[in-house]
Amino acid sequence: MSEAGNGEDILPIIQGIFDDKIPFNRMLGLKVDSLDPENPRVRFAMREELVGNYQRGTLHGGVISTVIDVTGGLVAFIGSQRHLAGEPLEKKLALFGKLGTIDLRVDYLRPGLGKWFVATGHILRIGRKVAVSRVELHNDRDSLIAVGTGAYVIA
Repeated sequence: MSEAGNGEDILPIIQGIFDDKIPFNRMLGLKVDSLDPENPRVRFAMREELVGNYQRGTLHGGVISTVIDVTGGLVAFIGSQRHLAGEPLEKKLALFGKLGTIDLRVDYLRPGLGKWFVATGHILRIGRKVAVSRVELHNDRDSLIAVGTGAYVIA
């Protein structure tokens, strides 16, 4: 069993799970762009399969809310690791199976136009059982497309 000092040993594993093990993330083309504990980022490219308004070629609102939810969950999971400092890696990873969305609110601010998008999140509050995160979705021109706040069970 490996011990975690500063928690960095878990980051490559989290990225591998997120990028490769979750079929829905693969289908959407989601990739971890940064696992900075303060502001994790998820990136994806625009593709025809993600279009919601075929006349304008904009990103589907369901994709937007999904990306915000997935990024918020990633933020909550990374934030939950603070409570597990010094615990074995296996215990830290076990939280992945307990993670779930309790509530999600998304505000759509602009049409989802762009070649690629990046979602950046941060923790608003974290307890032992629930984490609340905030996520912003920007396009390749750095226009703010949508924001969201999610509550996640982490225990």
